[in-house]
Amino acid sequence: MLGRIQAILGKFDWALLAAMVLLFAIGFAAIWSVALSRTPPDLTTVKKQAIAFILGIILIFILASINYRILRGYGFLIGIVALALLVIVLVFGKTIRGTTGWFGIAGINFQPVEFVKFAVVVFLAKYLADHPRDSFRMREFLISSAAVGAVVILILLQPDLGSAAIIIATWLGLLAFARIRPRYIISLICSGLLVVLVSWAFILAPYQKERIMTFVDPGRDPLGRGYNVRQSIIAVGSGQLFGRGLGFGSQSQLRFLPESHTDFIFAVIAEELGFFGVLLVMAFFGMLFLRLLRAVEFARDDFTAFLALGILIVFFVQFIVNVGMNLGVVPVTGIALPFLSYGGSALLMSMFMMGVAESIAARRPLARR
Repeated sequence: MLGRIQAILGKFDWALLAAMVLLFAIGFAAIWSVALSRTPPDLTTVKKQAIAFILGIILIFILASINYRILRGYGFLIGIVALALLVIVLVFGKTIRGTTGWFGIAGINFQPVEFVKFAVVVFLAKYLADHPRDSFRMREFLISSAAVGAVVILILLQPDLGSAAIIIATWLGLLAFARIRPRYIISLICSGLLVVLVSWAFILAPYQKERIMTFVDPGRDPLGRGYNVRQSIIAVGSGQLFGRGLGFGSQSQLRFLPESHTDFIFAVIAEELGFFGVLLVMAFFGMLFLRLLRAVEFARDDFTAFLALGILIVFFVQFIVNVGMNLGVVPVTGIALPFLSYGGSALLMSMFMMGVAESIAARRPLARR
């Protein structure tokens, strides 16, 4: 047993783990800074984030010791559980900021959509691996479309536009990697346009439509829906080269910047640590993405490649959307910045996926280029 643990640790992707830990450290410092600005200081968010991180580290090492290939045998079951959770949360879930997407247990809120992101990756990895390009015909395309479509519709009913966008982007990315036939891509684009029209007419809540309209025209509601983005842009710009220092950012410390510890944590980092802090965040995310891409490159089978790529796409899309929100180039959709934003369930599921990635890395000597 001890020899097996030593063997796994010897193959551990320490660079991947280091990138994640360093990202968490930067986000944790920013969350602490925001917490100290309260009167009186409230360290509840700091304590919860620290506990989630400790549990996540333990989870990573446990998952790394387990062969990730067992997920393939439970791909469809995991997908069914994900659908069940989305249905249950609509009926019994807790509503926060207009979204019915949380389970509240003993004062702890868990957002099942974070698990659903991983479940979709596992399901698609199994399905695409079981149906390679030569056997991937219209029937297989429609089945995968129906499965992902059901998940997206249930998420939109919460409503949670950001998470739905991540699911769709993951699906599109994996289909592109699978090199499906061009006519399916055309069908997909047409279906996507139809979904957009139906969502706008019947699914999206008024405040979500207003967010999109404000993104197109920020001056439409500068003191309302456009306020968050304007304050975020001001915070990012005021950081200059080395920032104002932790605890000295005017936008975050004086509460001009709403949701500073969640959606707009990047703006807090940019203001208090400046361009130098932003470069560090970019560098650590770059390292994380490259290590995950390496896992795809050395995958020995299709399931491994799709699984690692799916995890990479989820992190990458969340990174692009959140940073874009903070810079005013993407509509505000409530997407957290992985490993940096406050949120126990989001952090734990992100670290869960990192554990699966480490399990893949720990077995890479068995892989071939």
